[in-house]
Amino acid sequence: MRKVAAIHDLSGYGRASLTVVIPVLSHMGYQVCPLPTAVLSAHSEYAGFRSLDLTGFMSESIAHWKTLGLTFDAIYSGYLASERQMEIVEGFFREFGNERNFIVVDPVVGDRGTLYPGMTAEMVKGMRRLCARAGVITPNLTEAAFLLGRDPREETTPEEAARWCRELSEMGPERVIITSAPRVNGRNATLAHDRKDGRTWRVTSEHVPVAYPGTGDAFASVITGCMLNGESLPEAIDRAVYFIQMGIKATFGHAGNPLDGMDQERVLHYLNAPLPCYNYELI
Repeated sequence: MRKVAAIHDLSGYGRASLTVVIPVLSHMGYQVCPLPTAVLSAHSEYAGFRSLDLTGFMSESIAHWKTLGLTFDAIYSGYLASERQMEIVEGFFREFGNERNFIVVDPVVGDRGTLYPGMTAEMVKGMRRLCARAGVITPNLTEAAFLLGRDPREETTPEEAARWCRELSEMGPERVIITSAPRVNGRNATLAHDRKDGRTWRVTSEHVPVAYPGTGDAFASVITGCMLNGESLPEAIDRAVYFIQMGIKATFGHAGNPLDGMDQERVLHYLNAPLPCYNYELI
């Protein structure tokens, strides 16, 4: 069975990070090997959450994995809480990355035009270094702006966002996927660029007026699984967008707390089902 090293935090309550990554990739048929960066009582959007930093344990775990001679088919990192954790992960990429696997970086640094609490300019630089070593990165529009040194508060056109995809690929990653891109005709948009063949793709979906934590983690997890499965870049985006859309629709009809996250348990079966249609377009 193919293995994915997943470098994320673990929340006791709320669907985010490892509580999203593990079920999605496991359902797609992959063994998830977690390298936890922290344990949280609940994900960080809940007021008063408690957190246990595992920076030291990360180094100990990596040292043990080396003695076991472990190898991975993919390495997938998400939120990192400090410059030191970024240095550890950069070293992990050097130690465990090779020509037979690939690295996915979800550069979690901000959203809605601002950095997340605790993120600094130096940490953005650290995330740039990780992205340079990745084969695939999945920033949202705000994160793309920070990685490129742009002002994330300025309005961005669909054409400019497509250029950002190409510019980010020049930093090192072969494939760049930007989520929460500028809407097209009122529809949500996801953009992707493949530096190898020079093509840029777009997938749009119906806008639902709600936001659930953890959807970015679910999206990047589906992309990781699709890449392992050998799917094309536009097909992978289509599948990830479709899964998130179905999860949001399955959740939105209920009156639960949005902070609990998307009811992914209701829609995991879509991950292995044929796509009803292809919606990607070449731009």
